[in-house]
Amino acid sequence: MDPTVQLELSVDRGSPVPLYFQLSQQLESAIEHGVLTPGTLLGNEIELAARLGLSRPTVRQAIQALVDKGLLVRRRGVGTQVVHSQVKRPLELSSLYDDLEAAGQRPATKVLVNTVVAASAEVAAALGVAEGSEVHRIERLRLTHGEPMAYLCNYLPPGLLDLDTDRLEATGLYRLMRAAGITLHSARQTIGARAATADEAERLGEQTGAPLLTMQRVTFDDTGRAVEFGTHTYRPSRYSFEFQLLVRS
Repeated sequence: MDPTVQLELSVDRGSPVPLYFQLSQQLESAIEHGVLTPGTLLGNEIELAARLGLSRPTVRQAIQALVDKGLLVRRRGVGTQVVHSQVKRPLELSSLYDDLEAAGQRPATKVLVNTVVAASAEVAAALGVAEGSEVHRIERLRLTHGEPMAYLCNYLPPGLLDLDTDRLEATGLYRLMRAAGITLHSARQTIGARAATADEAERLGEQTGAPLLTMQRVTFDDTGRAVEFGTHTYRPSRYSFEFQLLVRS
C-alpha cells in the first residue's frame, strides 16, 4: 500500500507558493517527523498526481526536490525510497541526543573512547585547568536509524560525574550531568565547516574530502564553571543548524 495514502496531503491552488513546493514541504515534514521512515517506498507518481489533482511533472518536481536534499533516492527497479531525514537543530543549549529524540529520530550512541588524558593547551584553556592536568575524554558516534550522523569528542574536568560507558550509550551527556545535579547555564559555541579527513570519512560513512559541519562548544554551569568542552563533526546531509535572528532595537 502506498504510504502517502495515510498522509493528509493537500495543495492550495490559491496560494502564491508553487504547487510542487507545497507537496514537497508536506512530504519533507512527514519524513522529519518519522511518519515516512527510512526504507519506505513511495507509491507511483501517477497515482499520487491523480489523487491530488496535480500534473505528473509537478509531482515529479516535488519528489526531485527531496532527492536533491538527500531525503529520497530513486533506485532502478525498486522505486523512490526514503533515505533519512535531516535534523534541524535549534541554536540553544541542548544536547544532540535530546534534539534527535524530540525529532523522532531514535538516537543510538556508540562509545569509541572513554579515558583520562593530559589536557592540551586548547583543552586546558577551554576548561580553565592547568595544561597537562588530567581531564576526561570521551569520543562517541551518534547514530539515527542505524546510520552515523555525528562524531562527538568531549572533554570534562576530572571528578565531575560518573562517565560509565553503558550509561553514555544509553542516554545523552547533558542528561547525565543534570542527573548528577549539575545545572547547565550557558555556552560559548563556534560553528564551521571543513573537508573530512580519511578517518572522519570512514567513521561517518562519507568520502574523504566530503564537506562536514563542525561545532565547538564550551558549556558552563550556574556557578560559571566550565563543565564541558566539545568538538563535534556532523554529516551535512543529515544535519543542519537553525537560527532565529532578531533585529536589535
